[in-house]
Amino acid sequence: MTRLKGSDLLALGFMTFALFLGAGNIIFPPSAGMAAGSNMGLAAFGFLLTGVGLPLLTIVALARVGGGMALLTAPLGKTAGLAFAVAVYLTIGPLFATPRTAVTSFEIGLAPFIGESSMALFAYTAAFFAAVIFLSLNPGQLVDRIGKFITPILLAALLVLGAAAVFVPAGSVGSVSPAYQSTPMVQGFLQGYLTMDTLGALVFGIVIATAIRDRGVTDSKLITRYSIIAGLIAAVGLSLVYLAFFYLGATSQGIAADAQNGGQILTAYVQHTFGLYGSLLLAVVITLACLTTAVGLITACGEFFSELLPVSYRNVVLLLGVFSLLVANQGLTQLISVSVPVLVGLYPLAIVLIALSLLDKLWLSSRRVFVPVMLVTLVFGLVDGFAAAGFTQLVPELFTRLPLAEQSLGWLIPVLVTLLAAVAYDRFAGQPAGALAK
Repeated sequence: MTRLKGSDLLALGFMTFALFLGAGNIIFPPSAGMAAGSNMGLAAFGFLLTGVGLPLLTIVALARVGGGMALLTAPLGKTAGLAFAVAVYLTIGPLFATPRTAVTSFEIGLAPFIGESSMALFAYTAAFFAAVIFLSLNPGQLVDRIGKFITPILLAALLVLGAAAVFVPAGSVGSVSPAYQSTPMVQGFLQGYLTMDTLGALVFGIVIATAIRDRGVTDSKLITRYSIIAGLIAAVGLSLVYLAFFYLGATSQGIAADAQNGGQILTAYVQHTFGLYGSLLLAVVITLACLTTAVGLITACGEFFSELLPVSYRNVVLLLGVFSLLVANQGLTQLISVSVPVLVGLYPLAIVLIALSLLDKLWLSSRRVFVPVMLVTLVFGLVDGFAAAGFTQLVPELFTRLPLAEQSLGWLIPVLVTLLAAVAYDRFAGQPAGALAK
């Protein structure tokens, strides 16, 4: 039986960390920290719940069922499971997350040196996605290419930047913005949505499992164990990055008060603290972080859609790369504004699916519980998504009166009530026959 060595496990963990550490992980903690000010502790805790805790639980859930989202959504039925999977892959793939990696790395890494122009953005994103496509065409070599070579460089650069943020702050902790005065933890929780890491974990699970199998491991229990270890290594690394960048944002109000996004906060900080060398350091961090995440996303989407459609993996990767290139040229602020309603609507489904999967031993029939609970979650997710998009006229007044509705968490209480009712019915109905049990 093949087992991984300690160095291989560390490389696997580094690969997993690098896959997750992308554009959102770098630009949203500073902006949330600046808005939270002296309430950054509670805000950071909420952020860690959705930015670290949920992705880790997702990896655990996927590892338990074998690494694939299809097995995770099996209790919903084939059609509903496929629809959810397609929505997730499109969101973290060519529509939002993948293009965001390119435009973020341009605006933070290159624009401070050459300025912003549509021509420069196109040239950079074309080179960026050419590299992504090249690295994605051989997914079996991700551990060697990313885990053993690219990630150590990324970690070294992050260590310097994170240490500077903590030990050489740009100023004192700033004031609290109105949104973070009453419910800072909830605001941090919602900001964690924007990293898209839970959605990313739903597709990275199969990438991690494939990387383990490519090292010769065939035992399912070992694959599960190694996947969880890789997730834990990534979770520790992400937590440290988030906390350092939260503090960076909270102490940078004096130098970046007019910043429109976290990328501009980071740029202002490194220029203030290090000058030109700081900008070069940040360029290395953001480019490598976004490149590795884009490779992971394109690889996962390529494997999914090549199995779903009569198109080869190579051609899917090429198509996704070109499409992501076109979307990336819409600009970072536009991408963020469009993605927020989608994430507000989709994240509750992901959260509830993961929770139900982890607790599946409690049900006599998974389908009896999954279907009604996920259906209610879908309804309220759509309502919150419309509200976040500004289409408040489409939201019935009843939904606006629910607890936590103003924080886009109006789905929570109805989903819990539905869960209790579904569990009660599941117990009352008794053990189903044969294959319907789970």
